[in-house]
Amino acid sequence: MRGQPTPPIGLPDSVRGRFGSAAVVMPDGFDDRLRSACAAVAEGDAEHGRDWWPLAMTWAAGGEVPALPALVAKPEAAGEVAAVLRVCSEARVPVTAMAGRSGVCGGSVPAFGGVALDLCGLDGIVGVDDESLLLDVRAGMFGDVLEDSLRADHGVTLGHWPQSMALSTVGGWLACRSAGQFSTRYGKIEDMVVGMEVALADGRLVRLGGRAPRAASGPDLLQLFVGSEGTLGVITEARLRVHPAPAAEQRGAWSFPSFEAGLDACRRVLRRGATPAVLRLYDDRESKRNFDLDDVHALIVLDEGDPSIVEATLAVVAEECRAGHREDDGLVDRWLSHRNDVSGLETAITQGIVVDTCEIAASWSALPRIYAGAIEAVKAVDGAWVVSAHQSHAYTDGACLYFTFAGQREDGDAFYRDVWDAVTRVTLDAGGALSHHHGIGLNRGRFMQAALGDGFDVLVGLKHALDPAGVLNPGKLGLPSPFGPVPWP
Repeated sequence: MRGQPTPPIGLPDSVRGRFGSAAVVMPDGFDDRLRSACAAVAEGDAEHGRDWWPLAMTWAAGGEVPALPALVAKPEAAGEVAAVLRVCSEARVPVTAMAGRSGVCGGSVPAFGGVALDLCGLDGIVGVDDESLLLDVRAGMFGDVLEDSLRADHGVTLGHWPQSMALSTVGGWLACRSAGQFSTRYGKIEDMVVGMEVALADGRLVRLGGRAPRAASGPDLLQLFVGSEGTLGVITEARLRVHPAPAAEQRGAWSFPSFEAGLDACRRVLRRGATPAVLRLYDDRESKRNFDLDDVHALIVLDEGDPSIVEATLAVVAEECRAGHREDDGLVDRWLSHRNDVSGLETAITQGIVVDTCEIAASWSALPRIYAGAIEAVKAVDGAWVVSAHQSHAYTDGACLYFTFAGQREDGDAFYRDVWDAVTRVTLDAGGALSHHHGIGLNRGRFMQAALGDGFDVLVGLKHALDPAGVLNPGKLGLPSPFGPVPWP
């Protein structure tokens, strides 16, 4: 149903929490204190103990979700959110913010139990300033409902089209630095946000940014909370940039003899200042799987916006793709028709196959060796059947690579960990980024110190300053937890 979380996979009637031994015991009288802060409080349930993390989907077949919260709080106003955080902080009870629960890294899993803070009740558009092209929206609004309303009622678009469009919310996008499939034109969510309201652990509500464009009023405090995954504060409302609904669209498709040649064509397009909304390059394995093309690496291109800009953009793309082979523009139609279809994931998992995607980002100069190195590293993992990749989001300085793997081994959890270790080692050794848009959650926490280097201590310091009790989404971003060791891996 639109505007509500979508479960990733069915559960049996009897369900237990896999991380049950890590759950915190609720203090006496805590239920009453929580109910005094939030009008809607319910007993914890299995759906609030999981998200779309593919590894956890394999556990579901055995009647397990990662964790079970003791209680679920469902605020409908920012003041209630702040009050819940204050009560949890004072009682030293972990609280995990969540809404659509569409993340794929365990970021909204309440690893230590406690309170699941369901933000779906913070729904709706607050206002649209068409003259300034600004949108004020509450954090619990789902993406597809938001975009439909913006176009139908206001004639504008956010331009943010993640694959999880119908599964995810504005607050989740900001908390994990989300990227939409049209990010080369519109940017990632951190490029769209100009202001937000945040509830802090001590119960304060603060508004950050949003007063004027490109303000030079000290450090950008707004960006502290973008990507913080609910560990520093809880986003309750955001001010985002919007654009006039596009008046024109053009499409194109090419193929190249090698993935590196396709990457270089994308780099040259961006170097010239052209920013097509979609500039996606598939390696030969994925070109066969998605487009029935043999032994080539397919590039699909789509742009939208002002007719003059779109025409100029596609002209630049055509010039820089001269060395490739022009393919039927219908490849773009094929991609659009199935781009958000994840039904194959459940099918594979119910057959006992371990499958997932791993996205990273790197500079153009590093991407070819990361692609080749990661493919070979995953092939070398015992139990790996197939690994492939595509370039999904491109910018002037680099791009995102999206690896897909599948395999089977008796120790499925260890196999999953080994593949992630393989891709991550290659990426970090080449100077790439740990994640481009899926975030860190539980799954990537073990890599954070290596990824941030000396900066990790700065993050730990920020966590301690803003959340001294350590109750906000503990166990995520690789941060130390006062509740004990992180239960994965």
